[in-house]
Amino acid sequence: MMQDKAKKPRDKKGDTKTKKEQLLEPTQHRRRRPSPSLSQQQRRQKKPQEHGGKQPKHTHSHHSLGINIHLNNTHGSQFIEAVKKKRFLFALVTSFTKTSQIPGITAAGASPQMIELTPPADAEFLHYGSCMCIDKVPMTPDGKPTPALLSKTALESASIPHVVVNAGSKVSPKIPYIATGLSYGKNVSDEPAQSYENVVHAVDFGRIAGRTLATLTDCLVIGESLPGGTTTAFCVLKALGYHNTRVSSSMTQNPIALKNSVYKKAMKRLVAGDAHARGGNNSNNNSNSNNKTYEPFSVIANMGDPMIPFIAGMLSTASQISHVILAGGTQMAAVLAFAKTLGYNSKRVVLGTTSYVIHDPTANLVDIIKQIDDTVSILSVDPQLSKSKITGLQAFSQGFAKEGVGAGGCIISAMLRANLDLQQLVRNVEQQYQKIFT
Repeated sequence: MMQDKAKKPRDKKGDTKTKKEQLLEPTQHRRRRPSPSLSQQQRRQKKPQEHGGKQPKHTHSHHSLGINIHLNNTHGSQFIEAVKKKRFLFALVTSFTKTSQIPGITAAGASPQMIELTPPADAEFLHYGSCMCIDKVPMTPDGKPTPALLSKTALESASIPHVVVNAGSKVSPKIPYIATGLSYGKNVSDEPAQSYENVVHAVDFGRIAGRTLATLTDCLVIGESLPGGTTTAFCVLKALGYHNTRVSSSMTQNPIALKNSVYKKAMKRLVAGDAHARGGNNSNNNSNSNNKTYEPFSVIANMGDPMIPFIAGMLSTASQISHVILAGGTQMAAVLAFAKTLGYNSKRVVLGTTSYVIHDPTANLVDIIKQIDDTVSILSVDPQLSKSKITGLQAFSQGFAKEGVGAGGCIISAMLRANLDLQQLVRNVEQQYQKIFT
């Protein structure tokens, strides 16, 4: 392992470095201070007529491809030019948190019992076009399909290969995949998400996977399948100090009050645990305190999920070798926030998502990323599903799902790799949708 030239603080018991310090060594010098949050007036975003419609003032459209660049326009344009026509590889990270089984927290799965089967089913659908662990493709109770439908169609349209990584999924997919042995996440409203050791292992294994996969491609696209992940992402972002945080939901009606309730319960536990560790009491603390910062690994252990530290580890090493697209919405914001602890090459990193997330009136992804690292751009695309003839696909443009299984990043990758035409994408998605029922 390459040694960092910067001086390291001594361990309290001597010069021996802990496992966590060893993880931080290679890229610790890349840590950045979060930029100041936007003013209240800038944070307000008017509700658009349609989720794929009017763009925020900070958006610059890369008109020749139909990809929108948010935040750092120069960086976004340079990233696009650097990877255009190059090799892409999509890595789908499947994981699970029992937080997803809180009634009303997610639209994934037709029932609470089916939620834990959604990640492996997504992985199987990406490969087969059908599922092995369940009888049919993941659907909502009223028949709206998984966003894996968009990902699969986009990847196949541009002949982009993919690999699946099981990073804490309760059920393994019935296809070849990279195993990590990580435990699944617990319900963070009731108990800590995972052990501190599991977080350290997730980062370590993520670093290995990121380094390996990045050597195989010019641009590594990382997506996730983790029901309930916007809730754990919300908890992590708030606890890490990004208080101007509003996250999206797979549901048309975002259960904001429910997510806040989960956060308050998890935060109360974190505050109590911190006070106990310091040998004091938490009588003067409250779960909404904005003046306290908490150690990032402890935050992930208390209220995160296995996916966040694993992909953060991937990002830290992969971005030193290749370009990286974090394919997702607010869940990837939590990944980026935690990855600041590990370090990454921001010149090679963008987020890739759908316009449905960008224009979600209940969320503020662009503002969140600006707080975390305003040198990182967000690329977004409107999949044009409002123009589909199929009601189940039109639902994506009306607030359902919005993102998932790396859908936005996969579409952007197909556009960059093979000049995928969005009208053709809609036709291809419709054909893939029809195959599900034949």
